[in-house]
Amino acid sequence: MDTHAAENPYAPTHPEIRDAVRALCLKFDGAYWRKLDRERGYPTEFVKALTEAGWLSILIPEEYGGAGLGIAAASAVLEEIHKAGCNAAACHAQMYIMGTVLRHGSKEQKERYLPKIASGELRLQAFGVTEPTSGTDTLSLRTTAVKKNNSTYVVNGQKVWTSRAEHSDLMLLLARTTPREQAQKRTEGLSVFLVDMRAALGKGLTIRPIRTMMNHNSTEVFFDDMEVPAENLIGTEGQGFRYILSGMNAERVLIASECIGDGRWFIDKAVNYAKERKLFGRPIGQNQGVQYPIARAYTQIEAADLMVRKAAAMFEAGINAGAEANMAKMLASEAAWAAAEMCVQTHGGFGFAEEYDVERKFREARLYTVAPISTNMILNFVAEHVLGLPRSY
Repeated sequence: MDTHAAENPYAPTHPEIRDAVRALCLKFDGAYWRKLDRERGYPTEFVKALTEAGWLSILIPEEYGGAGLGIAAASAVLEEIHKAGCNAAACHAQMYIMGTVLRHGSKEQKERYLPKIASGELRLQAFGVTEPTSGTDTLSLRTTAVKKNNSTYVVNGQKVWTSRAEHSDLMLLLARTTPREQAQKRTEGLSVFLVDMRAALGKGLTIRPIRTMMNHNSTEVFFDDMEVPAENLIGTEGQGFRYILSGMNAERVLIASECIGDGRWFIDKAVNYAKERKLFGRPIGQNQGVQYPIARAYTQIEAADLMVRKAAAMFEAGINAGAEANMAKMLASEAAWAAAEMCVQTHGGFGFAEEYDVERKFREARLYTVAPISTNMILNFVAEHVLGLPRSY
């Protein structure tokens, strides 16, 4: 009889990656993030360190200078960043936005851009999709790109919640190239462009920061006769919505991984405080009224993590993981938010004190039940595409 314990199939994936990311994050403590939060600053040093270590190019194939690893490895990176109390929102899009170029760009486009994105010479972190009037109704967007001649498109319109536009060299832009009423299908007539914002800024491109509840470097972007070279069109004109959709499952899985990391940070923070904080002659963690919420939050995070792993495994296997990616994002974001509420309650008044970092992470965690896709839209997807219920919108 084999007396050796069986290897745990549910142990954290990629332990060597997790160890390295954890070590890097130790250099960026709470004081670093608190200062940025007060100043609404961008974590330039943190992004530079991640870039130089190769973590942001982990999904880019080796032939273009990346690590060529799968989404489970990328998930491990983002989960550990957030579990360490850091925030990957400043740069996580660098991981998955390039997927549109990788999957649908020409050979010349991939050779021109991907190696520079992998090295950090170029930042592709801005994603111009959402508009003030259409929100998540992407097919109703109004920004237009009209072909001026064979070499140029002229873009007019507005985007909102375009995060990191002030800190990105390139933007992936979705715009209408065929009027909606002339498109053969509802999902056609939209095209994707790679915009060099360095060349366009002040020449038809205007960026305005939006001050929000958390330091997310979000902006609104205006296009006024902005010219984009025709060679920057990704794939076939009119098929952009399909190209964007193909990258959204990766986005869902990666954001869900960040939420798992946030949840684990909140749980660790609450456990340690509940052990140390003494009231009425005993640690508050000895009281079931404090224990139970922490234990429940832990259980919710562990359950959500299983769905994130399932979605990542299906994605890597080339299986359509649309439902799983959406459910993973919903479950992980809700579990992280529950953990955030629990952590504040465990700390009592100190949960609101800046120096404990709880209030900062609390604000950051709240975002993900709304963005990048709201819970209601995920429930719509599951109801229609999984359960076969009538389309509601």
